[in-house]
Amino acid sequence: MTEQTMRLLRIKRAVDMGGTLFISVLHNLMLFAIAAATIWSAYGEFTHIFEGIAAPTLKDILLLFIYLEILAMVGVYFRTHRLPVRFLVYIAITALTRVLVVDVKTMDLQEILVFSGSILTLTLAVLVLKFGSTRYPSHPPTE
Repeated sequence: MTEQTMRLLRIKRAVDMGGTLFISVLHNLMLFAIAAATIWSAYGEFTHIFEGIAAPTLKDILLLFIYLEILAMVGVYFRTHRLPVRFLVYIAITALTRVLVVDVKTMDLQEILVFSGSILTLTLAVLVLKFGSTRYPSHPPTE
């Protein structure tokens, strides 16, 4: 290899390392921002609950579960550097359940069946994802 080719390879490696570091830092900053926004939203919800005269409703509690799942997802990523899709499905299930519980009185039978079917479909998706991740792990165990 010529001296010029070697120099270009070193520059390319330096640029690749700098880009990887930049994206990693930006990724972590965004995760911290998501966690902070979630905590801020949960704090606002807790404030709303404790300022109210009546007890918290199921709507409030399910919203707090959504916040909890988002924080769990961020925490899992920081511990494992992997983002399980199942957490996103859990959030979707909780969100659909919240809508179903809150608005069931104003829904017709077709809407109730659509939401219930969606929750069932997502639940089956979690089962498939769990089975697939145990049966076919993305990182097979080392022997």
